[in-house]
Parts: sequence; structure tokens; C-alpha cells
Amino acid sequence: MNSSKKLRLEVLVDSNTAKFDLSGDRTADVQALMTYVLSALKEKGYNPINQLVGYFISGDPTYITNYKGARGLIKRIDRDELLEVIINDYCSRL
Repeated sequence: MNSSKKLRLEVLVDSNTAKFDLSGDRTADVQALMTYVLSALKEKGYNPINQLVGYFISGDPTYITNYKGARGLIKRIDRDELLEVIINDYCSRL
């Protein structure tokens, strides 16, 4: 993963609606990271969906195991960016 890429966050407000735009496509990085984290959670016997939901809602990285460095890895990318890629991937499959 290339953590040296800088992202530009742009929030525009129009008619009481905020537009959220993350410039810079890191989809491949996020997919690789999530695959790795899911694998580490499964290997440790956790339900990865429950753990990830806890992390995304609370922001508390202790929902992610330290096993194989998964916790440190997931903290390298903002939760907003992770969710954007996950939701985009889900919506593209509908």
C-alpha cells in the first residue's frame, strides 16, 4: 500500500446537502487492505462483519485484531475512505 499518496477532501454545501468527494483513487489499496484484515479476523475466530461494523460505527480500532498487524494496517486509511470504496463496490453490484 502506498501511504505517501495525498488525498484532497472536498466538501461542497448546496441546498442543505453536503457533497463529499475524495480525490485520488485508492480502490485497489482499500480492497487489498480489507482482504487482509478480513483474513486476520477470520483466522483469530472473530466474525469479521461484526468487528468491522463496530470499528466503522465507533472509530475504535480495538475492534480489529492486532494479529498480523491488521489493526495498524486498517488505521493507515481513513474510515471515510474505506467506507466510500466499500459502498461504491456494493452499489456497483446492484
